[in-house]
Amino acid sequence: MSRSAAGRTRVGADDRPHVLLIMTDQQRFDTIACRGNTEIHTPHLDRLVRRGLTFERGYSTTPVCVPARYTLRSGCEPTRTDIWDNRLPPGRHERLRAEQGPYLAEAMRERGYRTFGIGKFHTSPWDADVGFEVHLHSEEQYETPDQRARDSYASWISTEHAEYDWVDALMGERTEMYYMPQTSPLPASLTVEAWAADRAVEQIEQPDPRPFFGAVSFIGPHPPFAPPMPYHRMYDPDRMPLPVRGDLDVDHLDQQLPWMNAMTFAENVDDDRARSLKARYYGEISYIDACIGTILDAVDRLPDPDNVLICFVSDHGDLLGDHSGWQKESFFEASTRIPFLLSWPRMLPADQACADLVCLTDIFGICTTAAGRPDLRQGHDVLGTLLGRGAPRRRLIGYHGRPRTRRFKAMVVQDRWKLIFLANGGHRLLFDVESDPDELTALQHEHPGVVAELTRALIEDLIAEGCSAALVDGAEGTHLWTQPYEVWERTRIYQFDKSRGITGFPENPATVCHDPVLT
Repeated sequence: MSRSAAGRTRVGADDRPHVLLIMTDQQRFDTIACRGNTEIHTPHLDRLVRRGLTFERGYSTTPVCVPARYTLRSGCEPTRTDIWDNRLPPGRHERLRAEQGPYLAEAMRERGYRTFGIGKFHTSPWDADVGFEVHLHSEEQYETPDQRARDSYASWISTEHAEYDWVDALMGERTEMYYMPQTSPLPASLTVEAWAADRAVEQIEQPDPRPFFGAVSFIGPHPPFAPPMPYHRMYDPDRMPLPVRGDLDVDHLDQQLPWMNAMTFAENVDDDRARSLKARYYGEISYIDACIGTILDAVDRLPDPDNVLICFVSDHGDLLGDHSGWQKESFFEASTRIPFLLSWPRMLPADQACADLVCLTDIFGICTTAAGRPDLRQGHDVLGTLLGRGAPRRRLIGYHGRPRTRRFKAMVVQDRWKLIFLANGGHRLLFDVESDPDELTALQHEHPGVVAELTRALIEDLIAEGCSAALVDGAEGTHLWTQPYEVWERTRIYQFDKSRGITGFPENPATVCHDPVLT
């Protein structure tokens, strides 16, 4: 991409842009039609692409829901958030704010912005304050009747469309159906995605002299893949490409993959089911794309739509069978690389691709810089780089799993190389993601110098961040902590609607049947 944005007119303090963050959940980087996927239909994401910049190397540096969202809202990586996986340490939500400063929405309020947040935020506790003036939750699961009653979307269904309140799995069935093709139990106009888009339009259109900062966080296309009619039959499974499977002995060195497969009843997905799942996944994305179109139409109706900064990202991707894995929590591209679109017609060029390394941690700096008081925290100055005030990031480092446990792993991306380190067994995998984007050929033995350089960079980052738990000191210097390789015990996860008193499968099937002949 040329740095032509450098010569554009600077926005003054009294002419700050509206800022809109649109986020999906578990959307792969390769799911936008005009960016090379000829099988998917995404006219409104295509519209966003044409409106601004597409970052071809956008990453989630901690690719699972909770830590990814905390990196975004705090501008900090796990080395400072201390959130390494979906298990948030008790009280961490408030301590993080006290240690690192206000969360993004609160920071934008301090800069004079009207703020609203709609959708999934995956905090702990579930309704924790993250600084929005208007905060409308739509979380995926309900632990208690009180939570379901106070969830903005579930309560809307209960009060405005009570004919559907009997549905316990409003977003589709989980547990053993997590990776089974499904259809939404609700019509397209009443799903959580349509609700989020409609609420976003209401907020965008609120009369207020202040610029707005809005975050719209869609639950989909996170599984279960249950698009509403007619999106459920939009794609022919027989036209869907099969997953890209590498050497199983390499791919499953990361025990997270087979462990998650078993947890979600997905350890034996055959080719037909894999194609059907991808068809429904694409249907989910096309449906969300239509909802995004509703939001973009509202932006275009504003008096000065060119002065609206729109960021579009996902929290992480989904392996979708690639590397014989389902779910995320992996540093393979399908899991950790994300769509990352940035558009601000007043200031940035349109319809251009950019090869700069960016990640979710950068969102904090992008938004606060646009608001006139930059706060980069651990992110890179992306807007400054685009406007000619600095160089792109050279290297990106990601983490997952608590240090000094078998789950700890890390990623280093630099130039064409990606190093994946696994504490379980101490394995290092090196891929040339430029010539081998599917990561089918591990090259660590052919390029020991590159492995050593990237390993040193990883160790130096951990030392600089004071993360001693991930390190050990020896006679020859500091090394990464490892443990002997072990195969993890397989388990299942059961995700029923606890707000309705459902905690698992019954010992006696007859107890769930109301037919007097059977009971």
